[in-house]
Amino acid sequence: MLPLEGLGPLLPEHPEELFIGIVLFVIIWFVAAKVVVPRFEAMYAERTEEIQGGIEKAEAAQAEADAARDEYRAQLTTARDEASRIREDAKAQGSAIIADMRQQATEESSRLLSNAKAQIDAERATAVTQLRTEVGGLATTLAGRIIGESLDDDARAARTVDRFIADLESHPAGQA
Repeated sequence: MLPLEGLGPLLPEHPEELFIGIVLFVIIWFVAAKVVVPRFEAMYAERTEEIQGGIEKAEAAQAEADAARDEYRAQLTTARDEASRIREDAKAQGSAIIADMRQQATEESSRLLSNAKAQIDAERATAVTQLRTEVGGLATTLAGRIIGESLDDDARAARTVDRFIADLESHPAGQA
């Protein structure tokens, strides 16, 4: 018992306690090795599988996200091309509309110009008619004073006015 005396206060009072402690330690170790450790190992393996499955799912999700990103980029490129084409079409349509509007404006200005010329010609004809009437009246009055007889007869006055206007028209403006 010499080696046990060196334990000092740890020396059990009864040697049976040491024997029972060793037996209980072996039982606890056996139960831990047969029941607890396998459960821990199973739980560890289960968690490892879950983590591995999560990693695989994350990799699959990453691959899917990459595919979606590539598809999005392709759609974006297509949309940009389509927008560019639409802009070009709009520019072409705008040019066509501008050309059409210019043509319409030219036609409208020509129409307005011809209407204005027709109106001026009508006003000129009206003015000439009024001037002939006034000049005829003045000529009749003047001719009546020069001749010394009254030209109240309309037929005679009309013939005199017509002859006077014909003489005026037959001579150039500089000779009159």
